[in-house]
Amino acid sequence: MTSLNYINENDKWEFDQNVTNCFDDMLERSIPQYHVMRDAVFELGNNILEGFQIKNMLDIGCSNGINLERFIHKFGATARFCGLDVSEPMLEEARKRFKGYIDCNLVNIRNMDLRTNFPSDIYQLVTSILTIQFVPIEYRQQIIQSIYNSLDTNGGFIFVEKVLGNCSQLNELMINNYLKLKESNGYSKEQVLRKKIALEGVLVPVTSAWNFDLLKQAGFRKIDSFWRWMNFEGYIAIK
Repeated sequence: MTSLNYINENDKWEFDQNVTNCFDDMLERSIPQYHVMRDAVFELGNNILEGFQIKNMLDIGCSNGINLERFIHKFGATARFCGLDVSEPMLEEARKRFKGYIDCNLVNIRNMDLRTNFPSDIYQLVTSILTIQFVPIEYRQQIIQSIYNSLDTNGGFIFVEKVLGNCSQLNELMINNYLKLKESNGYSKEQVLRKKIALEGVLVPVTSAWNFDLLKQAGFRKIDSFWRWMNFEGYIAIK
């Protein structure tokens, strides 16, 4: 069963057990250039971490641990890793995935709502992959500021977001192309429509320029876009 089969027109999207059960498959079929994006995040993050003797990494919206996994396998006992999420089914999967590392105090998987709290540690790398788009807009500057404050000098923040086009016409063109991609990956028109309805008011994208402004207002001065496909974009910022 895919994550779209149980959604009806009155449901709102939640990262519940149903989504958790098919999360990896859903990402591969729903995110354009999925492996290109994941590889880019890992290579950039790897380069940042290798520049530090002390290596602490924070993954915001860690879900089932899919983003943390490659970093943990690469750096192992030479680093410490923290994953945050608010979905207990996702956190449980992450804890199962990293049980050995958790038992050795190399990995910490925590339930934390960043609207009201933020870890007090200093990190050399913070990642957030398709997560901040689910946070109400009024909290996003606060969270980006907390990320900036938590970074070591020359530490990096990598995040990927769904974005809006710069005008309604361009935005519609990109969205239509994206919906065709999902259909080509096996989703029916009905499934695509049901997910679109379920995500309304839950996933709220902003423009690329808005995300750049959030980074600049937090204090970042070294900022760039490292990947973009239609209405998806990856950013990197160095403190």
